[in-house]
Amino acid sequence: MENKKIKNINDLKKIVEKLKQENKKIVTTNGVFDILHIGHIRYLKEAKKLGDILIVGINSDFSVKNIKEPQRPLNNQDDRAEAMASLEVVDFVVIFNEPNPITFLQVMKPSIHVKGGDYKIDKIIEKDTVEKNNGKIILIPEIKGYSTTKFINNILDIYRNQ
Repeated sequence: MENKKIKNINDLKKIVEKLKQENKKIVTTNGVFDILHIGHIRYLKEAKKLGDILIVGINSDFSVKNIKEPQRPLNNQDDRAEAMASLEVVDFVVIFNEPNPITFLQVMKPSIHVKGGDYKIDKIIEKDTVEKNNGKIILIPEIKGYSTTKFINNILDIYRNQ
């Protein structure tokens, strides 16, 4: 299913350049978003409050296999992108193939890049890239009790104990 919010990086670069000329504040975040849950929704709502346009970078299937367990992702990149793009708070979605979002951020040059509060600011590998382009990293407090890994483990426990 085609979704007008899902863009390739080159098309999105042109859109972002135009939005910046209109003085729009660009906010980015990134992740796998394998099983979308309320923790993700609350996080994205908070991210959107920080600017005008929220762009979500999603790790490709290839990328996920390199940063998570080999059996992940559970949902393919197109399905994950479509689910993300269906959210009202998300303006654009781009899928990136690299293991980290540095290339995505070098192209987008956001005013703000958002990470979850489970990260430590000095351990965020994209921090230098964002700051070099006059952006800043903002940590949104972790939404306690919600994680895809926890969901997967709960499902496994339920079905293992039947």
